[in-house]
Amino acid sequence: MKLQFLGTGAGVPAKARNVTAIALKMLQERGTIWLFDCGEATQHQILHTSIKPRKVEKVFITHLHGDHIYGLPGFLSSRSFQGGESPVTVYGPKGIEEYIRISLSISQTYLKYELKVVEVQEGIIFEDDSFYVEARELDHGVTSFGYRIVEKDRPGKLDTDKLLEYGISPGPIYKQIKEGKDVVLQDGSIVQSGEFVGSSIKGRIVTILGDTRFCANAQTLASNASILVHEATFSEKEEEIAKEYFHSTTTQAATIAKDANVERLIMTHISARYDYTDTEQLLTEAKKVFEHVSIAEDLAEFDI
Repeated sequence: MKLQFLGTGAGVPAKARNVTAIALKMLQERGTIWLFDCGEATQHQILHTSIKPRKVEKVFITHLHGDHIYGLPGFLSSRSFQGGESPVTVYGPKGIEEYIRISLSISQTYLKYELKVVEVQEGIIFEDDSFYVEARELDHGVTSFGYRIVEKDRPGKLDTDKLLEYGISPGPIYKQIKEGKDVVLQDGSIVQSGEFVGSSIKGRIVTILGDTRFCANAQTLASNASILVHEATFSEKEEEIAKEYFHSTTTQAATIAKDANVERLIMTHISARYDYTDTEQLLTEAKKVFEHVSIAEDLAEFDI
């Protein structure tokens, strides 16, 4: 899995940072991409990447402020012209379905694929054999969600050398053993899968939060995450302004990361009042609290 930031700014587009959109690339795991928020010009940012819109399977909207949704109707529309025929599901707060339907209706947009919209509440909002996604409400001026994406533990590595030594040639039986099933051979002997499969591989956890003040649900969603994406709209010196505008500071984001025992923090949603010459100072503030931290830049990509 990889995270690619398509926009890392706050409020309005700026020369250095576009508004919020994040792509979670799951091409090896499920052959698809999940998009988190879709601010203005997201599809233009995508042109500067290897992302194929037809690969986007799900879109998770954190909240309905314009800098997180104004690019969504355009993206959904353009996907039809770019070979997108597979279904797409959009998740978001109450009102997201009305926004999408009205935008597409007034612009007389016809989609060549099935579009499903889910207006989420707290709890597990998606689950299949490989992943589940949990949503919790954060502390913002409007309803704002954070999302915890959990990869389920995967089967351990299959010891093919040992199987060959045992006289078992490659074939469908390997898949059964890999899946943890004991197999009866033609001679009546039983192959115990546990003898040939290593320990299960711990799944990764990615937490992506919407705009928020410092709050308990942020820490809950981030607990033991491989990567936490947390807004850091303001410097630590602007804590009062951050509180007034329902946002977080660099040190508040770092505190959540530390208390939640995450492996890595990536700060985003940086106010336009800070330019690239301020980045080092913002990073220094966070590192006083939590060492493993980065500030996302537009188009930056992170391995998970």
